[in-house]
Amino acid sequence: MFRKYVATPLLAGSLALSMVVNPAAASVISTQQALSAEMRASTEADVRASLARDDVRQAMRQLGVDPADADTRIAALSDAELLRMQGELEQLPAGGGALAVIGVVFVVLLILELVGVINIFNRV
Repeated sequence: MFRKYVATPLLAGSLALSMVVNPAAASVISTQQALSAEMRASTEADVRASLARDDVRQAMRQLGVDPADADTRIAALSDAELLRMQGELEQLPAGGGALAVIGVVFVVLLILELVGVINIFNRV
C-alpha cells in the first residue's frame, strides 16, 4: 500500500524534476573590463589605507564625520572621483602632519558633501 500511494509518486516526481534543465547565463568580459575592475580595487584599497590612519580618523571624528560612513562612501564613488581622491592623497606630504590631515579631511568632507551624505557647508 505504501509503495503504491507514496513511493511511486515520489519516484515519478523526483525523476520529472531531475529532467528540468536550468539555463546557465554566462558571458565573456573583455580584458579592459577585467583590468578596470582590478585597477578600481587597487585604487580603492590605497584610498582606504590612507584614510585608515589613526590621525586621519581622529581628525574626521573631531569634524563630526563618522569614519565608517566615509568607508561606505568610498565604495560609492565613481571611478573618476576615486582616481581624483587618490591623486590628491598622493600629493600630500609623506610625513603627514597637521596640514596633511586637514587636507585629507577636507577632501573627504567635500566628497561627502557633494554626494549628499552630510550637510556641513550650508547652502543659503
